[in-house]
Amino acid sequence: MILDNRKRRILQAIVDDYIDTAEPVGSRTIARKHELGLSSATIRNEMADLEEMGYLEQPHTSAGRIPSDKGYRYYVDELMQVKELTEEEIRNIEQAMEVRVSEIGQLIKLASTVMSRFTKYTSMAVTPNMKKSLLKAVQVVPVETGKALVVVVTNTGMVKNFLIKISDSIVSEDLIKVSNMLNDKFANFAIEDIKQPSIKDMGNEIEVPRDILLPVIEKVVGCIKQIDAPEVFIDGVTNIFNYPEFRNVAKAREFLSTLDEKENLSKILSSTGQNNNSVSVRIGTENILDEIKECSLLTATYSLGNVVIGSLGVIGPTRMEYPRVISSINYIRKKINEEISKLLEEGLEIDT
Repeated sequence: MILDNRKRRILQAIVDDYIDTAEPVGSRTIARKHELGLSSATIRNEMADLEEMGYLEQPHTSAGRIPSDKGYRYYVDELMQVKELTEEEIRNIEQAMEVRVSEIGQLIKLASTVMSRFTKYTSMAVTPNMKKSLLKAVQVVPVETGKALVVVVTNTGMVKNFLIKISDSIVSEDLIKVSNMLNDKFANFAIEDIKQPSIKDMGNEIEVPRDILLPVIEKVVGCIKQIDAPEVFIDGVTNIFNYPEFRNVAKAREFLSTLDEKENLSKILSSTGQNNNSVSVRIGTENILDEIKECSLLTATYSLGNVVIGSLGVIGPTRMEYPRVISSINYIRKKINEEISKLLEEGLEIDT
């Protein structure tokens, strides 16, 4: 629905004031604080119209109005001006992201922490889904008698380490042969397409008794298959207690319980689409989970080249500082994309 200019200005003033104060906004406040050139009575009539149209709500205990989900949606889509980050804010984010990382999982965890710190809300981030990732390399190295470390690297820059038990009779040279064989067979295979090799598959490539090495190979392939599930990181959960909307104990407990389930977090982040050019905004009842229908969820994706490989987001009250948060997410997403490119250009080191 198209609002006339007067209603647009009044709605924007109400949303801005309510985000700033968390207090219902009255016509006198708008007339006093905003240079709209309108009387308090005129503003009051326009507010009544906006309420009837569904853009505003009136709390039972107040004469003022607050934005509805529909009002916030109109504000985000039509009225909001995205706030450019200041030079100081950019410098602070850059410094926070300067921590040296050797793989994408560490980078995404760092980004989630930085995003929570700078937005003052709860942040979430998910690492790339590994099922479609290609195996770049696998290395099996001894760590002590009877144990070996399996290091798996994918084309998306993920590095995973697993500790396995092996026969005491297996030596370092045997593990090198196992690594070489698996790399020859499975390099550039999608993780989901890698299968357990049989003794027949092994042929005569390894001059070691098959009954000794086959269990090792099976364990290594099992490790590779385990990495298909993405990791979910969450930071700043207790930030919600800084907002009056969550001072109700039952409401806060429900919010915390929802975020405690990693499956919920994956569902939340995957529900917002794969647009790699903008920040997705879900407000209140637009969210898929009932437990967060009084929250706003802002998400963005990060990419490897032009391919979306993961997502990150911020969740908080619908009374959110949308302009500032959108700018922060966009900048952090940009930094993630840059750092991913650097990691892949430099070549990922296998840390054993």
